[in-house]
Formats: sequence, structure tokens, C-alpha cells
Amino acid sequence: MIEKRDVFVQKVKAKLDEWNAEIDRLSARAEQAGAEVKGEYRRELEELRHKRDEARLKLKKLEQAGEGAWKDLQAGAEMAASALGEALKSVRQRFK
Repeated sequence: MIEKRDVFVQKVKAKLDEWNAEIDRLSARAEQAGAEVKGEYRRELEELRHKRDEARLKLKKLEQAGEGAWKDLQAGAEMAASALGEALKSVRQRFK
């Protein structure tokens, strides 16, 4: 069971790293945007960072959970990662 948890944690960590890099790329693009949209981009990016931090926190709790509790925490970590992925997709569309 621990191996399954470790595989899940590594998978989510890799996805979070990928999304974090994309947030950094979007942030760089936002800094080059005109003043009229820069504030909007910054707010969107701040929300993405907040969702990323929530997902990281849930993942950390999952890593520290005992054998019986990790399965319960897995659903929360999956939902947080999914919410971040959807928010990132939405922001990516608006930044085009």
C-alpha cells in the first residue's frame, strides 16, 4: 500500500512542478503585458499560486498520513490538483 501512495505522490509532485513552471511562464508574459491588463493578469496568477499552495499542502499531509488515513486524503489531494489544472487551463486561454 505504501508503494501505491508513493507512486501517487510522485505523480502529483511531477504535475505540480509542471504547473508551477507554466505559472512562471505566464507570470513573465503578464509582466510584458500592457498596463490595462497587467493588474488582471496579476490577480489571476495570484489565484493560481493560492491553488498551487493548497494542492502542495494537501499533498504534504498525504505524505505524512498513516497507512489508514492516506486513502481519505488522496481524494482531497486529487481535487486540489484538479482545481489547479482547470484554473490554469482557464487562465492560459485568457492570456492568449
